[in-house]
Amino acid sequence: MPKAARPKGVSVHQLKVTLLGVEPPVWRRLLVAPETKLSELHHILQAVMEWENDHLHDFTIDGRRYGGSARTPWEDSSDEARTRLSRVVRGIGAKFRYTYDFGDSWEHEIVVEDMIPAQEGVRYPICVAGERAGPPEDVGGAWGYSDFLQAIGDPEHPDHEDMLCWVGGSFDPEAFDIEQVNKLLRKVR
Repeated sequence: MPKAARPKGVSVHQLKVTLLGVEPPVWRRLLVAPETKLSELHHILQAVMEWENDHLHDFTIDGRRYGGSARTPWEDSSDEARTRLSRVVRGIGAKFRYTYDFGDSWEHEIVVEDMIPAQEGVRYPICVAGERAGPPEDVGGAWGYSDFLQAIGDPEHPDHEDMLCWVGGSFDPEAFDIEQVNKLLRKVR
């Protein structure tokens, strides 16, 4: 990940990341340097969802899978550590998938919304918008998350206390703190 601010006149990718299967939608809008490697994008996505990077993942772009070479269980994946975003994702409107945790199967659609000029003095990546909290890790994917929300939202639910305890006492699915997300992204840089 580049340590310095982007020079004037250089473009950055504006990406919209949407977690699939969750209603209402959980999404983030990011500005990312085009030379970002897919392995770096994975860490960016972990930060913006406030996850812990405890599970395997991959990207699927134009039918081709990209994963970490040492941790990927299939033969046909490409090495994400050597693949730059600009090499595999071209043009506004391009879409690809990011899957995290093959047990919970968190599927994300990533869309290149725009290519915009880099702002002088701004360090990338940054999150510029989003809605809702990222689900807790190990909650059971979209289906488990729905069950989890029902349990914590109903004090009469038989799993209410257990779920609240498991998640650390409280969880607000509507919460999204862009400053906290960008603080986590600064650590990724």
